This record gives sequence, structure tokens and C-alpha cells, in this order.
Amino acid sequence: MMMSLSRGAVASGRSILGRQLGASSCLATSATTRTRTTAVSTPSFSFYSTTRATSATAVPSDASSDDPPVIVRDGPNLPVDVDHYTSGWNVQDIDDFVSAPGKYRVHTYNKVSPIGLAKFPAQFYIVEDAVTVKKEHTTSVAPQAQALLLRSHKLQVDEIDYPVRAIARCGAGTNNIPVAACTEMGIPVFNTPGANANAVKELILCALLLGSRKIVDGVNHMKSLGEQGLAREKVEKDKAMFGGCEVRGKTLAVIGLGHIGASTARDATHLGMNVQGYDPGLSVHSALQLPRDITLTDSIASAVTNADYISINIPYIKGTVEEGGTHGIIGKDAIAHFKPNAVLVNFARGELVDSQAMLEFLDSPTVSGKYISDFPDDVLWNHENAILLPHLGASTAEAEDEAASMAAQTIREYLEHGTIRHSVNFPNTSLPERHDRVIRITVVNQNIPGMLSKIMECLGRSGLNIAQQINQSRGDIAYNVIDLDPSVHVDGKQVMLKELQKEITMLEGVLSSRILFGSPGIAYARNINGKYYA
Repeated sequence: MMMSLSRGAVASGRSILGRQLGASSCLATSATTRTRTTAVSTPSFSFYSTTRATSATAVPSDASSDDPPVIVRDGPNLPVDVDHYTSGWNVQDIDDFVSAPGKYRVHTYNKVSPIGLAKFPAQFYIVEDAVTVKKEHTTSVAPQAQALLLRSHKLQVDEIDYPVRAIARCGAGTNNIPVAACTEMGIPVFNTPGANANAVKELILCALLLGSRKIVDGVNHMKSLGEQGLAREKVEKDKAMFGGCEVRGKTLAVIGLGHIGASTARDATHLGMNVQGYDPGLSVHSALQLPRDITLTDSIASAVTNADYISINIPYIKGTVEEGGTHGIIGKDAIAHFKPNAVLVNFARGELVDSQAMLEFLDSPTVSGKYISDFPDDVLWNHENAILLPHLGASTAEAEDEAASMAAQTIREYLEHGTIRHSVNFPNTSLPERHDRVIRITVVNQNIPGMLSKIMECLGRSGLNIAQQINQSRGDIAYNVIDLDPSVHVDGKQVMLKELQKEITMLEGVLSSRILFGSPGIAYARNINGKYYA
């Protein structure tokens, strides 16, 4: 079954997207009454906006002028420093406290783009190479990080110290991070979807040309002739051996229409190709990026039938198709629908293709097709109709810069504001900024019934007013961002942040909590098997 994506469908997608965005709201709650209402009058706030409340303190950054300024959530003579977590403080005397300096510490693995690392302003961040730090502290305790930033390093659980609040990978895949263990510890894992999309898309377009013209064979032949000193003599005669065809007018099937797939489909139409695609989980955002004339199908078999070129752009999920995974999803059943001259392009994951089934296809005497992949293959590595590249898809300076910059931004958003986006294990969560006197608390807990009410009861007993809050969940995890307004409280009530945070953190089902107020990097607590770590 096929259908074209018309202008009306795109317009409909925009209206759906508008409704989704319009439906987002936060909750304003009084802790003393615990009555939940929608805060419709709260002004919206974007992390990338330079507009802040007039009383907020913007700290200049070493990075470019396009980067968001660091906002110190303490205002004039209104901080919470380390002493508050040992002695507590009275909200009536809040203006008398003096801020203590502090910095967030980020440890990196692999060589991360300096352009990305420049997104961390030196005034509030210490960025260090994790391996170097450990080597320099072989006989002493190494400083522990609040966040980890990595590329291809295979992260082990024992490398995640207790103070780590966030982990970000400069890339889309997170197979090198123990995501399940991080979820159990209440640590969000971030990736950078789309950061390398253009780099991979360009190489896919290159692969289409490699599959249509015998470019690699021609290059190797010219080297052979050059070694013999016969290049000028035989080049015109031998070029007939390497004839090919143009991609214009041919049909491209795109399996998976995310960032890379949609971009590939769009540019393929500019080359004059007919494009048909399949993606059962097509998002509104991706649909809006598709070319008008794409034909959408209801299965992989429908998409690849009559296709001259096939580009696979889907994530790898362990397990067979029958088990809900994508291992070997391009196997005998899918390949049976290939045209004899079909060219399969795989710049997603090597495990998506059943190598043995592909070998049988390429070995068939009636087949002139090709397989072009960006991954090693023990079965097809020396086949005359297979071209294997050494995982070059995202290997451009621009892609590495973009991925590192996006990873740094998501870490900053989370550490400074509690905002979550581009996480693979936590729900997207964003709460608008209020004024600088607001004390923001974040709580990570197991997604079980009754947790929100227990947290609200703790805050209610403190006598502090909740200016706004939001609660989101994803799978086994729930995440809360709560703004407390100390200017509205029960008169004479002494509020001990130390005790309040401990009481919340030690609730059964709570994994961790943070107080985002005053000195950066402090006030993080975890509930580890019923023991309090702060």
C-alpha cells in the first residue's frame, strides 16, 4: 500500500504539532494546601532566550555571543551556600546570606571537539579529561565529576562516580553506555540526534553514485595501469569496462524517515529521483521535513519493491524482528522483493542486514546488484559487488563540532535548570524560569503510584509555597521539577534545606534530588539502597 504525502497532509501535521505544543503546561501548587492548578499566567521561558527577569544575574561566558548566559539563581545577597546544608537557614533571614563560589565539573572521554567544550563557560565549569585526571591522582583521591561527556568510549558502571548527575554522548547511539544501570541510579543519559545527519546524508548520496557507476573499480584499474606504465595508452579503450547509469529518474526506497532518512529523501528528489519511504513511527516533525512528492508505504516489502536503490536508516535494536528487535531486518524476506539490480545502502548499523542472505543475493547469476555499507562485514568483505567503508558516516569536523556542542548544551540545561531534552531514558521536561529568588528542587523517583503526593507532603510540612512544578514520567522513571518561593511561607517557620532534602530523598522510591540554588555543583543527594548519600 502506498500513499503520497500531499500539501494537505503536511498542513495537517503542522496543526497536530501546534496542538501538541499548545497542550504543554506546568502546575502551580501550594504546598500547604496541595491544590493543583494550571499556571496559565506564567510567562514562557526558553533556555536559548537571553531575556531574563530583571533581577537575575547574567554571568558573561567565554563562549560565543550566541551561547546562553549562565544564570546564577541567587540574586542580590540571596544565596544558599554550603553552610546551609550543615546548619539550615531561616527563610525570614534569607537576604543576609552571602554566596559561596563553586563550579560544575565535567569529565570527558575520547577527544571531544573544543568548539563543543567551549560551550561550558570557564566561570562556572571545570572540564577535564577523565583518563588524565585519574593518572594525575594515582596516590590521591581524584576529583569527581557532576557530568560525563563521551564519544565512543565504552563506559563501565564503575566509572560512574556517586556525584554524577548526567551523561551525554556526542552522537545518536548509546550502545556504549550502560543505560539500564544509569536509569536504576536515576541518571539521565543524553544523545545528540540529528547532529551528524548532514554528514551521513552526504555519504549516502555518495554511495548512490558508487552503486550506479563503477567508480571504485575504475580507480583500482587506473592504479594497476599506472604501475605498468600503460595508463595513457589504454585508458580510452578500457573505460568501456566501467559503464554505469545515472540516478536521475531512478527510484530510491528510504527505510526509516528520521533526521537522516528525511534529509536523504529530500536531497534525492533534487537529484531527480523518485522516492518512496517506510517508517511506522514517523513523527510529525520528520513528516514536515519530507519532500512533497514522496510516496509512503505500509511495509518494507512495499517500499523496496521496484526500487533501484534502498537506503536503510533505522536504529539497531537487539533481537530478531519476531522478538521486537531489528537484528537482520533486511533478511531473506525483504531481499526477496529486491530488483535484480537493486543497490542496498547501509549507513545505519551493520547488524541490520543478514549478511548470509545478502551474500546469496549477490551470488545469484541473475543479479547485478550491490551492497554498500559503512561497517565491517566478515562475510561480504571481499565480495566483488560489495563496497565496505570504515565507518566514515559522521567523521567530519562539522559533525563532531555539532554533536559536541549539542551534548554540552543539554548538560548545561540539565545541571543549571533541571531541563531534560534529548534523553534516551528520561522524559522531556521543562519548567519556565521564574525570578532569581525562587529555589528550584528536582526529584528523580521510581514511577510508582503515590510518589508525587508523598513529595508534596514533605514540602507542605516545610511551610514553603510552591510557585510552580511539573511531573513527567517515562517507563520506570518519574521526574519532578519544583520551584519554591521563600517569600511566601508560614511566618516564623524555620526551613532547614538540609533536613528537607534528606526527608524527600529518603522517601521509599526516590532515587535522587537536587537543589538548584546558590553555588553550582552542590546540594545533590542520592538514596542508595536505603542509605543517604549527599
